[in-house]
Amino acid sequence: MAVSVYISRRPFTPQPLPRRPAAALCASTSINFRHAPSLVRCSLHRPEYIPSHIPDPRYVRIFDTTLRDGEQSPGATMTTKEKLDIARQLARLGVDIIEAGFPASSDADFDAVRLIAQEVGNAECDHVPVICGLARCNKRDIDRAWEAVKGANKPRIHTFIATSEIHMTYKLKMSPEQVIDKARSMVAYARSLGCDDVEFSPEDAGRSDRGFLYQILGEVINAGATTLNIPDTVGYTLPNEFGQLIADIKANTPGIENVVISTHCQNDLGLSTANTLAGAQAGARQLEVTINGIGERAGNASLEEVVMALKCRGGQLLDGLYTGINTQHITMASKMVEEYSGLRVQPHKAIVGANAFAHESGIHQDGMLKHKTTYEIISPEEIGLLRSNESGIVLGKLSGRHALKAKILELGFDIDGKDLDDLFVRFKTIAGNKKIITDDDLIALVADEVFQPLVVWKLEDVQVTCGTLGLSTATVKLTDANGNEHIACSVGTGPVDAAYKAVDLIVKVPVTLLEYSMNAVTEGIDAIATTRVLIRGENSAEATHALTGETINRAFSGTGAAMDIVISSVRAYIGALNKLVGFWDRLETSNSGEAKVLHTA
Repeated sequence: MAVSVYISRRPFTPQPLPRRPAAALCASTSINFRHAPSLVRCSLHRPEYIPSHIPDPRYVRIFDTTLRDGEQSPGATMTTKEKLDIARQLARLGVDIIEAGFPASSDADFDAVRLIAQEVGNAECDHVPVICGLARCNKRDIDRAWEAVKGANKPRIHTFIATSEIHMTYKLKMSPEQVIDKARSMVAYARSLGCDDVEFSPEDAGRSDRGFLYQILGEVINAGATTLNIPDTVGYTLPNEFGQLIADIKANTPGIENVVISTHCQNDLGLSTANTLAGAQAGARQLEVTINGIGERAGNASLEEVVMALKCRGGQLLDGLYTGINTQHITMASKMVEEYSGLRVQPHKAIVGANAFAHESGIHQDGMLKHKTTYEIISPEEIGLLRSNESGIVLGKLSGRHALKAKILELGFDIDGKDLDDLFVRFKTIAGNKKIITDDDLIALVADEVFQPLVVWKLEDVQVTCGTLGLSTATVKLTDANGNEHIACSVGTGPVDAAYKAVDLIVKVPVTLLEYSMNAVTEGIDAIATTRVLIRGENSAEATHALTGETINRAFSGTGAAMDIVISSVRAYIGALNKLVGFWDRLETSNSGEAKVLHTA
């Protein structure tokens, strides 16, 4: 008889780990696998935060740039509320530094960074992260960054300038001497504002002349830099090269003992995690990463991969390096970023992919049934996953509100009030058409209710007629923010096209549909469909790109879930429109000097 071993991709609220073989688990400091040579260390105590020094030489700071570099991914634009939600989750995760954005990019980015600094940077909890703002080496950017982050308990300015010959010649059109003078003076200027925590990055360090790097880094140390970040901006170096670069900088830069060395590795050749670990092994004690590895082009080093690699092998091969990350919050953070950014995680993605803990091969299944450590070097519970067969609640059409609430709490979602009421209505509708509601179905429904932008337009009803006998027609009823109902009808080449055109007649915001995709959550003809769309307005929101300085037009993503593919499609479209309209509204109020601070639960 064939046996299937499957791990449900369910967020998990940290709690005592489920029972495993006695030798497989121990308390909070280590996990010892009896039949495996590796020692997996959990995060130990977090040393006192000193900007330019880490008291424990084995401790590695995690610098998360999901909200800055990650948002530069095409279509990953997030609202202020979404950024605040992610920042709060990053704080729960235990990241040391949150790079909240590029405040000079736009008024909306400035507002988001300032809000995160005020809310997350002053939270009343055991761990309050450093809140960082990015700035180019000019006074306007640095002033803007400081204004945004100074309200945090631990603010940081991160400033950068390119140092490779190709960048200095063709992008900056500056001589090496001019670049050094600019870097030195702007780091000093940042310190003069009252900021005691200043990070400096020589952009494209991986392709920069070593002697020039040593010189410019020594100058910014003298000017007051507390962290030196070494970026492999285009993902060009190999692990041995990057590790040697960090070692050479550590050996040849005057004053290097007075600062923390950091890494920032892009994934253009698929080596970002390997390069980051090589940098840590060579002496870097701050690692810049993003959730799910999202970011410019091919993305960045993935937080979950770097952290779990250190946890798995840090004690064995990396001289005992460890982080302060609570890994049981990884899955929730991954899901939140996936939903808010609209960037789907590939199934075979390490640590957080849907197949990361799935075993289909007969040989592997046999080993797993005999002892889980035969084919799992980490347990899914460590990153916040529960095995599907270890859950006791099964939901169906007779399940009540309390059972639904208990189940979603088990999945890691704390929902109450109107959100729970709305979710229960959606659940009962789906349960009436499906015999068993799976965890993946519930996660899709929760994502459609919780991970959504502030409502400007809400879908009430949609009715379509389609087939081979004539044009498809659609009637759509929406409710605006004031509760007023609007109805429109349209024809189209298909039911989705007709429905989108009817929505356009109501919303009256001209947009271009850039991407449209749909997936089934589970197998079977009665599966819930999830839809993702990407749109751009004709007069779309503009922002300044951090690295190139170019003006870019933002794109906005939306997701929807329903058993009916047309309803799922319309939900996704309205979600993207809500993001776009909400972004414009916030920008307008900001420009009028009446920007409101959002307070979300």
